[in-house]
Amino acid sequence: MNSEDILANLDRVQPFFQPIFSADEHRVAGFEILGRYKTETGYQSLGPFFLDSKIPMEYRNEVDNNLLDKALAILSAKEEDFLIFINRDPNLLMIDHGEQFLSIIQTYFKGDAVSRIVLELSDTDYEEILDSLQHVLSYYRTFGMKIALDHNGAESKMDRIAQISPHILKVNLEQLRKTSGEVTQVILFSLSFLARKIGANLLFEHIESQYQLRYAWKNGGRYYQGFLLAKPELELVDRDILRENFKKECRGFITLEMKKLENVYQLTNKFNEDMKSFMVKHKKTAGYGEWLHTLAEKIESMSFRLYICNEEGFQISPNILKKEGNWIVQETYMGKNWSWRPYFLENIVQMKHEKKGILSDLYSDIESGETIRTFSFPLDHNSYLFIDLSYEYLYENDDLL
Repeated sequence: MNSEDILANLDRVQPFFQPIFSADEHRVAGFEILGRYKTETGYQSLGPFFLDSKIPMEYRNEVDNNLLDKALAILSAKEEDFLIFINRDPNLLMIDHGEQFLSIIQTYFKGDAVSRIVLELSDTDYEEILDSLQHVLSYYRTFGMKIALDHNGAESKMDRIAQISPHILKVNLEQLRKTSGEVTQVILFSLSFLARKIGANLLFEHIESQYQLRYAWKNGGRYYQGFLLAKPELELVDRDILRENFKKECRGFITLEMKKLENVYQLTNKFNEDMKSFMVKHKKTAGYGEWLHTLAEKIESMSFRLYICNEEGFQISPNILKKEGNWIVQETYMGKNWSWRPYFLENIVQMKHEKKGILSDLYSDIESGETIRTFSFPLDHNSYLFIDLSYEYLYENDDLL
């Protein structure tokens, strides 16, 4: 199969449809249009053709538009209101400033029906046309069209996502698998945070195992796509094909996550009770150093750093740090201010009013780079203890990871 064959035999270009499932309804929410070329031995993906920069853009655009026209002729005849995902390279779309694309859409969908269309922009280099693309996308939005944006797993391009502000952010699990676990979590946290800020839904693609499905669910995915769920087909599958199985899987995910959260809750309560008991036996001293040393030795198996701040975030004790198996005092941290850290002041206010400690989410420690949690505890009206829990301790208590 080569480009000349495809262009000379457009009648062999055939749309396939891959279902996209939703977490809220446990059924097919939409279908993505994928291109295939019919050969003597079967159908081959047109992906390599569309990605080949050596093929003139006009030729690729011609095939893309032919594919779209055929697909919409099929989909518009269906009486259901599922979403229709249409993948487009922004550079190809902007050859004529998106006019032909919109013309094909409006041939089959008019008025409110255009809101079923999801234009999915592929993750290619289009920085040079970004401004003009923004104008075209704004115009499409006036018709009710939704915008989705592919994300290939890189940490960069967050600014592009914020600029385009898509309705749906598509996360490629295949690309994320190529990064380390810690980097993956950082990327997903950033994407989830940004998606919430701009009001976008996360769609996880390339789901090929139960673990990946759970992973997508746990990380805030509303939509799911992949061979585990359904492969691209010539015909549209029944939208309820996996409804009961999907619901059963989600219930399993919920049970596991609730059990984990319950264990974290119980462990937080235990930390609180242990701290109250410790404070009864060991009165806090003005200098804090000796008192923190005593506490450090008691919790040596779980912590690697302790310190005390006031409610404004100024450190009023030295660091007590475990280094090479020994506890050392770091006086240079006295007076440093940590109020700039995310959630710091929010947690202070919560502890101040609820009179109990808080266990943080997982995060990467600035100095060590390790994944840790921090247990914060109110000592009195203006001093708050911070206990950094080591990764080793979290690993031993896997509900904390």
